[in-house]
Amino acid sequence: MRLPRTAHTYRPWRIHEIAGDFTVEDVWALPTPGGPNDLAWLVRQLADGMSGGVKGEGPVSRVLFAVRWKLGTLLGWDKSGTGVGARLPSLRDRLPTDLREGPQGPDLGSSPFISLYQTDDEWAAEMGNKTVHGVMHIGWVSDGSGGYRGQMAVLVKPNGRFGTLYMAAIKPFRYLGVYPGLIRSLGRKWQANAARRISH
Repeated sequence: MRLPRTAHTYRPWRIHEIAGDFTVEDVWALPTPGGPNDLAWLVRQLADGMSGGVKGEGPVSRVLFAVRWKLGTLLGWDKSGTGVGARLPSLRDRLPTDLREGPQGPDLGSSPFISLYQTDDEWAAEMGNKTVHGVMHIGWVSDGSGGYRGQMAVLVKPNGRFGTLYMAAIKPFRYLGVYPGLIRSLGRKWQANAARRISH
């Protein structure tokens, strides 16, 4: 379920200290019911899915991702030297001391994302290319009925006018193909792993 931006902005997340100049693009409730300490399981599941690269979930999403990566190759959007640590300074440079010295989060392998920090109720990872500097923020929130669930926010800082136009152009594809497929797959895997979580 898509949520209003305020579902992210009104919470006292640490990411607000670090990415205050980024725009909250999307906020989604995740179908990952659990207990108060289950964020680590969700982060592990997401990291396992991302470590082989971002390919998309479901046929529509996979096609959209394939087209995006092909365009990125042809137009040089994702060349080395255009991302975080090269053209873009990493948000790790902005982390306060406690977050810099705390857990960074999992290694995301060949994914374009790099973990920034992980706490008991937050995980953030960043990516960047010629079009945008982006942050995926995963929070662990009360569901209002005694349980907890994940909440995903996407924060972006477009690279100039081209980046702004790019974000506007892909918006329908994100809502129609990418996010629905990703969230359905996430929920299925979460349910499939429920017994393993309970046993721990």
